[in-house]
Amino acid sequence: MSQPQSGRGDEPKAVKSTPLPAKVDLSAVNKTVWLVKVPKYLAARWERIPGDLEAGKVKICKSSPTARPTLTLSLSDATMCLTEPGESEIPKEHAFQVGPIHQTLIAFDHTEAPKDDLFPSEPDKVRILGKVSEKLECRPYADSSYMAMKMEEIKRASKPARSVQQLDRVVNNYKPVADHKNNIEYEQRKKAEGKKARDEKDKVLEMLFAAFEKHQYYNVKDLVKITNQPIVSSEIFNSG
Repeated sequence: MSQPQSGRGDEPKAVKSTPLPAKVDLSAVNKTVWLVKVPKYLAARWERIPGDLEAGKVKICKSSPTARPTLTLSLSDATMCLTEPGESEIPKEHAFQVGPIHQTLIAFDHTEAPKDDLFPSEPDKVRILGKVSEKLECRPYADSSYMAMKMEEIKRASKPARSVQQLDRVVNNYKPVADHKNNIEYEQRKKAEGKKARDEKDKVLEMLFAAFEKHQYYNVKDLVKITNQPIVSSEIFNSG
C-alpha cells in the first residue's frame, strides 16, 4: 500500500559534499629524517626568521671510530639578532641529546585543498618526508648567557601584574557617596509636604465626587493622591 503524497511538491534538499580522499606522495618513503625537539624560545626565533637566511650550523664530532658521535648546534647571527622589545638574549651554543625510538615514526607534510561546500575542487595533499631514524633533544649549555636568560624569565614571572605608581597630577575619581541625589530630593520633598492630616469626612467626599464626575474608575493610589489623605477609609465609601 503506497503512502499518500503531500501536495507541496518536491522541496530542494541541501547537498552535502563528500570529501575526496587525500593524495599521498610516497616518493620519499625510504628517506631517513631526524626528529628534533627544540626549546620554545628557539622555535619562536625560527618561526620569525626568513627562509633564505641561515638558522644555524650543526657539527658532528667523533672522538674515536667506536665512540658515539656528539652533535652540537651553533645559532647564526640572523637568529641571534631577531629579538623583540622586552625579549632577553638567548644562548648561542646548544647540544643534542640522543633519545631512544621505541616505535616506527613517519614524518609527513599535510596541505589542505581549497574548501567548497558543494563541489570539492581537489583533495588534500599529503607528502611523506621520511622515516625517523634519530630522535634528538636540543638543550642549551648551562653557561652565563643561559643563566642570564633564566634569571630574566624568573624576574618577569615574579613581577606583579599591578604596581604602585606615584602620581604627579590630580586624578578625578568618582568617590562613593552616602546617599544619592534622587534619594535626597525625595526626602526633602517629603519633609516639605509634611504629614498628611486627615480632613473632615464631608470635605473628602466632595473631592471624591468631583473626581468621579470626571472619570468612572480609579485605583486607591490615585484617590490618595487626589484627596491628599493618608488613606481613603472604607467608611467613606460605605457612607456614600
